[in-house]
Amino acid sequence: MYDELFEAWRKEIGNPAIQSLPRDFYARLADYMRRIREERRMMDEDSLRGRLLKKEEENVRRMISDLVQARHNKLMHMIARGETVPLTALTEEEENLYNGLVLHVEAYKNLLEDILYGQKPRAKREKTRGFLVVRILREIPQIIGVDMKTYGPFKPEDVATLPEENAKALIKQGAATEITMRE
Repeated sequence: MYDELFEAWRKEIGNPAIQSLPRDFYARLADYMRRIREERRMMDEDSLRGRLLKKEEENVRRMISDLVQARHNKLMHMIARGETVPLTALTEEEENLYNGLVLHVEAYKNLLEDILYGQKPRAKREKTRGFLVVRILREIPQIIGVDMKTYGPFKPEDVATLPEENAKALIKQGAATEITMRE
């Protein structure tokens, strides 16, 4: 896992574009850190192996911090510039966070529009929103809706009823399409 982390860190730090990571990358990193800590607990810290494990843990912590921060900064810049984020490059956890960030940015855009059009700004997110029925176009992990309920996970061709804000964010990302109901 160390070599995989080092390679991901090296690529991310050395490239301006966000690099692809496996969907389960962070989960495997967390498991790796847990194993290092467990092994260190059972090891004499003054032994050669103990000192090597301590140095490995320090290096791993630094690389993880740098990697996560670099990816966060890249995502924030892409969202701010209105660029399309390649969701296939994100881990499962990053995609969930990204969905929330998109909603946050859209709320700020709505605030700006309200002010520019001379309308009283909506400072709070409306509690009661509508729902949309969408057809899912690609795999989506579980998400937490704006109503704080859990939705998913979804597979391509699933049909779901989601809070309007979440559905619109997925539609904007190309992960879903709205289904209009006819009577």
